Amino acid sequence: MRAITILEPGGPEVLTWSEVPDPEPGPGEVLVDVRATAVNRADLLQRQGHYPPPPGAPAYPGLECSGVVSATGADVAGWRVGDQVCALLAGGGYAERVAVPAGQLLPVPAGVELVDAAALPEVACTVWSNVVQVGRLAAGETLLVHGGGSGIGTFAIQLGKALGATVVATARAVKHDRLRELGADHLIDYQQQDFVEETRAVTDGRGADVVLDIMGASYLGRNVAALAPDGRLVVIGMQGGRKAELDLGALLAKRATVAATALRSRPLAQKAAIVQGVRDQIWPLIESARIHPVIDRRLPITDAPTAHHLAESNTQTGKILLTLP
Repeated sequence: MRAITILEPGGPEVLTWSEVPDPEPGPGEVLVDVRATAVNRADLLQRQGHYPPPPGAPAYPGLECSGVVSATGADVAGWRVGDQVCALLAGGGYAERVAVPAGQLLPVPAGVELVDAAALPEVACTVWSNVVQVGRLAAGETLLVHGGGSGIGTFAIQLGKALGATVVATARAVKHDRLRELGADHLIDYQQQDFVEETRAVTDGRGADVVLDIMGASYLGRNVAALAPDGRLVVIGMQGGRKAELDLGALLAKRATVAATALRSRPLAQKAAIVQGVRDQIWPLIESARIHPVIDRRLPITDAPTAHHLAESNTQTGKILLTLP
């Protein structure tokens, strides 16, 4: 089969459509013929040599896909050849076929095209596990989403509204109209405005109950300042660096919590539990059209270098998909 391989760490030009060995489904695994995959920031980091795949995962990128089941390994129940599925992956989505633990498969939601379903597994699992499981967002609370125009951001805005929260999002001004359409109540231009002041202003000085953060170090102090009493800061990215000073006094005064999570490195059992939670709680919201995949564009997988250039420009809103014949 063929897959996008990384010749050496570097820019998008190191991505090459190459022949690789065919995967075989092991016990508890399902083989999926891939119809589409999505570009995630982890793919960019892996290409640059900063985020190697976990042990046992394919060497090529791709944290999610959609496709058709073509074979099942031993001890697999509930899935049959021909099923249309989407899947959460530890890697290997940029390929014609991928072997997936059965616990990480999801049916394609009713009303969603097979190709477009590739935009869902990673964002749905990431956002649900952090906003609901860790952040415990409740109706009537305020959710602050950083990077509102990203795949994670566009999904988090929709989920926050579906849960009955007030949603505040940071994004470039050019993306604000689209994010309002998705349900964002208040938009902050992070290039021109102070998100702490703006968040306080739209919450009568109280702050956000839950902050979903992709920046890490550069936003840490300001995120704590933006929290409401008993607020929860959930860090899922480090685009702004790894290390920062934390004012424990400010945290104690607010009785606030700081949590940091990663999805890719979790044990299989934890991933399967998250996938099941998403199937139970998120898929009905998608099938009732309260949440939908937000797709900026679809490109052939052979145009993966172009897709990575676009993703690094941060001009897209939602996901960039890579499609296969």
